[in-house]
Amino acid sequence: MYAQDISRGETTSQERRDDQQNDKRILGHVVHCDGARATITAYADEEDGTVTEQWTVGRMISINLGIARTVGLVYAINKGDLSWRPGERNAIQVSVELVGEVRDREAPQPPIFDRGITIYPHIGAVAHRIRTGDLQAVYDLAGRRSVMIGQLSQDESIEARIAIDDTLARHFAIVGTTGVGKSTAVSLLMRKAIEARPDLRILILDPHNEFAASLPEHCVRVDANSLDLPFWMFRLEELTEVLFRGRESEPEEVDVLRDLIPIAKNLYRNPGSGAFVRRGSDALTADTPVPYRMADLIKQIDERMGLLESKNDRPTLKSLRTRIESAVADPRYKFMFNSRLIEDTIHETIGNIFRVPHDGRRVTCFEMAGMPSEVVNSVCSVLARLAFDLALWSEGKLKLLVMCEEAHRYMPADPRLGFAPTRHALSRIAKEGRKYGCYLGVITQRPGELDPTILSQCSTFFAMRLANEHDQAIIRSAIADSSASSLAFLSSMGQREAIAFGEGVATTMRLKFERLAANLIPGTAKPEEGEKSGGSDDVDLIHIVERLRNVPKAPTNLAFAEPVSAQLQPGDPGYRKPEPVAAQRQPAGQDDLDFGYGLKPGRFGSRG
Repeated sequence: MYAQDISRGETTSQERRDDQQNDKRILGHVVHCDGARATITAYADEEDGTVTEQWTVGRMISINLGIARTVGLVYAINKGDLSWRPGERNAIQVSVELVGEVRDREAPQPPIFDRGITIYPHIGAVAHRIRTGDLQAVYDLAGRRSVMIGQLSQDESIEARIAIDDTLARHFAIVGTTGVGKSTAVSLLMRKAIEARPDLRILILDPHNEFAASLPEHCVRVDANSLDLPFWMFRLEELTEVLFRGRESEPEEVDVLRDLIPIAKNLYRNPGSGAFVRRGSDALTADTPVPYRMADLIKQIDERMGLLESKNDRPTLKSLRTRIESAVADPRYKFMFNSRLIEDTIHETIGNIFRVPHDGRRVTCFEMAGMPSEVVNSVCSVLARLAFDLALWSEGKLKLLVMCEEAHRYMPADPRLGFAPTRHALSRIAKEGRKYGCYLGVITQRPGELDPTILSQCSTFFAMRLANEHDQAIIRSAIADSSASSLAFLSSMGQREAIAFGEGVATTMRLKFERLAANLIPGTAKPEEGEKSGGSDDVDLIHIVERLRNVPKAPTNLAFAEPVSAQLQPGDPGYRKPEPVAAQRQPAGQDDLDFGYGLKPGRFGSRG
């Protein structure tokens, strides 16, 4: 068996910065090692009684083994007798977790860091504060394309960098309790991703309407008033969620829709075909994204009610007809049933949402505040499904990042909660999206309430302060055993601090995110706007009630994606530019919600 001499020290002192430095600086010695952890004895003060800060929890230290230096993370410090004796040196015990080892290379190459331990510390090995060069080697990304997102918490002179391609392609998650700077970190990461990846498009599912103002030069916003997403682009289960307002659906009514929607689609494509449905390879189904008219669907329901053999089904058919008419007349669903959306606008709709072409703005913020939950569920399902399909059929040319703020709302751990199609669409991105260029970013303050399947697909984590024990346990289960002690700080980390681990970093890293300008912090634009408007504390109750009642606004342009203002929010005066007078004219007697308006057959798939 081959033995290696590890007793010899380095030819130069590791911590000596100049010739005048005292050789009897604070050092420690290894007294215990079990393969994953080691215990070091040291002194908390110098010979002259000065208390040193060399040994503190969270710092990395170096253990000198001659041919290599073992890197450890301090996770506990104690003094055996729990007493302090002034006038004499106080011995302490330092518990460290072994992270890896640093080896020197031929000059001028810098040292190299390897995860894992090949040579374990021996009893009596010298331990001390890690050198700056070694600390840089620990977090070196070995030539992978990287972006700087902040500084190391231990040494702010060293940049905290992540491998941006691996972080995006293998999905990432940002977790942290409310108020710790999670949204600011998200905004920062999106800015860095846009700079590093000019081919990337980003779709943000924004439940609090806060991100658009933080990315004014990159972003267009889409809200309930400006969204145009035709009902015929919804799959049957997504349309059912809207019609039943989030309640349990009636199987009989769903079966009727499954039978009659293909007939309505066939009538749109072939007006003279009647109720004949083509069979074969080009047959239409209830899920095929082909335009149809609600007027035709209701007409088919009426005809079925008139049939003698449908006598027992009439209550079901009548109930379904009432549901459809109620949804079409509801102003909250105007983005689905607007009269102009009957024609084949799929190219324009998808192009505006997913920024093809991007026209210099590659981020779309879908603002959901104030929208009914059943609408949010269905629309998020449609958008996530379209994102994956676009990436798939573009053969990797279209790179999409779907950012899910408050992800536990769409992908809850309890399968009985949430909306199943949304969960399935996002799960598909998490499991298969990397192969086709569709990436997922998960942001949540309750990882314990998030579907563990989704979380397990995220290869890079940014864990900010978490107070809940269950949430902390979920994150601990995702980190490698050799870095588990890092998460002991989760409940006590400061603002903008995070522990990053996974594929996007070289090793577990405690960092402080870069500071953003005050006007680019998500959620701060609206209070500033209120202050600029006079600083009045009066509440405009009339305006609030109008928004509660969803008072219909003037018709909006079909090119709904528009540049955002950093000052104005949805509902504020001047938020949306008025349309030209000619564009606002409608034929006499026609209402914008009349689903029989504009019934011009269009050729499906035409680009004109």
